[in-house]
Amino acid sequence: MVMVFALIGDLVGSRRPISRSDAQAGLETALRATSSVAPPMDRLESTVGDEFQGVYADLGQATLASLLVRLNLPAPMDARCGIGVGEREVSGGDRTPMLQDGEAWWGARAALEALGEPPGRGRHTAYADRYAVGAAGPAELVNAFLIVRDGLVDRLNDRSRRMLRRSLEGASQHQIATEESISASAVSQAFAKGVTAVRDAQRMFSL
Repeated sequence: MVMVFALIGDLVGSRRPISRSDAQAGLETALRATSSVAPPMDRLESTVGDEFQGVYADLGQATLASLLVRLNLPAPMDARCGIGVGEREVSGGDRTPMLQDGEAWWGARAALEALGEPPGRGRHTAYADRYAVGAAGPAELVNAFLIVRDGLVDRLNDRSRRMLRRSLEGASQHQIATEESISASAVSQAFAKGVTAVRDAQRMFSL
């Protein structure tokens, strides 16, 4: 069987109340937008409650998806994700959501549970390779990257998060300045204060 990278995520508490219908609509929009930039092997889809899932061919795309889901969610919504690697079994490919099982899913669930509830500041993503050790580098190094990445994202305000998302989508600083109706200098300052660091680190990790 083929090794894959499974992603399981869920919504986390926000700073102010939000209705379940609004939360579900925001999640569905975020998943569609994420899939257009980081295409999954199957569907990136909501499952039960506030959870969602997807399968990726490599770790870089799985970690990119975990970041884009956060950036695509409307404020004040946020999410956390667990990523696991290994084989997987599909028993209901024609159903929505798909019914899947196997090592990748066990690892993703273990990684999500390792984050705790609620997640600590800077701990929104975790990776577990306990069922396929050495498949994509030591889990400790991957998790070190994820901790630093998510910690930097937590420091960004809403506008800088939008800039980061658009940059990951391929937009230039000039395009972002036009979209945000601000000066090129203001965009450059925001990039220097964290946007560039997160974007470049994620791009290097996704190679």
